[in-house]
Amino acid sequence: MALKETLKQKIEEHRPRTTKLTKEFGKVIIDQVTIEQCIGGARDIRSLVTDISYLDPQEGIRFRGKTIPETFAALPKAGGSAYPTVESFWYFLLTGDVPTDAQVAEVAAEWKTRQAVPEYVFTAIRALPRDSHPMVMLSVGIMALQKESKFAAFYNSGKFNKMVAWESVYEDASDIVARIPIIAAFIYNLKYKGDKQIAIDPTLDMGANFAHMIGQSDQYKDVARMYFILHSDHESGNVSAHTTHLVHSALSDPYYAYAAGLNGLAGPLHGLANQEVLGWIMEFQKKLNGAEPTKENVTKALWDTLNAGQVVPGYGHAVLRKTDPRYTAQREFCLKTPGLKDDPLFKLVAMIFETAPGVLTEHGKTKNPWPNVDAQSGVIQWYYGVKEWDFYTVLFGVGRALGCMANITWDRGLGYAIERPKSVTTAMLEKWAADGGRQLS
Repeated sequence: MALKETLKQKIEEHRPRTTKLTKEFGKVIIDQVTIEQCIGGARDIRSLVTDISYLDPQEGIRFRGKTIPETFAALPKAGGSAYPTVESFWYFLLTGDVPTDAQVAEVAAEWKTRQAVPEYVFTAIRALPRDSHPMVMLSVGIMALQKESKFAAFYNSGKFNKMVAWESVYEDASDIVARIPIIAAFIYNLKYKGDKQIAIDPTLDMGANFAHMIGQSDQYKDVARMYFILHSDHESGNVSAHTTHLVHSALSDPYYAYAAGLNGLAGPLHGLANQEVLGWIMEFQKKLNGAEPTKENVTKALWDTLNAGQVVPGYGHAVLRKTDPRYTAQREFCLKTPGLKDDPLFKLVAMIFETAPGVLTEHGKTKNPWPNVDAQSGVIQWYYGVKEWDFYTVLFGVGRALGCMANITWDRGLGYAIERPKSVTTAMLEKWAADGGRQLS
């Protein structure tokens, strides 16, 4: 059975579950809200639904119920690789089923028919100033594609039917995930390689083809596969995923929705964090004056950083209360890769990992002293020669498209309503505070 037919069956089987919950149990209270949460960015308020991934504070991310190691172990691998293809992961995100080799081959073949990007998209990107941020270029590229939207065409056809609307979202979503690595590679070559473009290799899977198109080594093919999967989804509350969901809830098509998500991803508190961490690590390296990193000199440098009123970027997370499993997966890749495990920058990152949690715990001003994904990802890119760190968020955006597009396909399949939370005023909060509203433990 083709992926779209499998997905149709699963959506139709799932719809009665959400209908029953709404009709029979719609008034059941699942959370309470504090003043701190209202002012503090709605942190930890349970108000979003997704079955694509769940972020447990202790376990970390689970994709369709599987941890990162379980996901990597279960999915079919790329030829000659220990890592799954992105195509197999896309099937898994959409359906929750581990695909067979034949099903993966079917998705890969489908993506080959979708990945051709119209020339006008490249023309639009080239029209931007060459010193535009690559995330601006990526957002423009996705927006330029909007005229191709099958969902928008269906809505404007006069035959719109909400029960089958997900099918045109699926078409747009599939086009986006197939085309976004092509656009990203074009941007990389335009900005950093003198516009020396490399043609698509139709024999390669998505991650390997991206590596090929930016002129990278065979080893980098696994880096791309791993990176895009690890950055795909992190439940729905993060800025890029939530923004995409929110904009699409207004029935804006997937191109409008994901361009908005990308613009959220470009924020320094979200996707831009990885380049900021790498810059900090390089400055930290200078503090050691060429010395080999040890627990002693790294501990001293960390305390100097904290005593100067600065933070240790890449450590801490809004939800996680342990080492980010995405960090661990990348660390394991480094440790088993000859050359990379002995790279001076990685050795410093590894030593910071050994010392920073203890220092931060003793310092006492952080809830989570453990590293997140950004503490590791930039170092790998740097090692393989992708040293243009303002491009790193584009890489993040390629991977995040997978989760965002899978989620909004299901949003339409289940007919979720337009998102419209209720606001309160500061005066109302002050009155509730004065009245001694019940505090949550």
